Amino acid sequence: MYKGQQVGDDLRLDLFVDGKVVVELKAVKCLEPIHEAQLLAYLKLTNCKVGLLINYNVPVLTQGIKRMVR
Repeated sequence: MYKGQQVGDDLRLDLFVDGKVVVELKAVKCLEPIHEAQLLAYLKLTNCKVGLLINYNVPVLTQGIKRMVR
């Protein structure tokens, strides 16, 4: 909602785990601030506190995981 008007029809979450964790999946060269902003927006819209931003384009998967708390 923006100024009392519906902006979009639906949310495009990659994964929404047990109504508590939002997981955003990427396969990019490096994570950019826009990816973090996207996850933060999803956290606000779903009223979740924890989100994971996972980039699969890394040699070791643990290097591509970023945990965010709102």
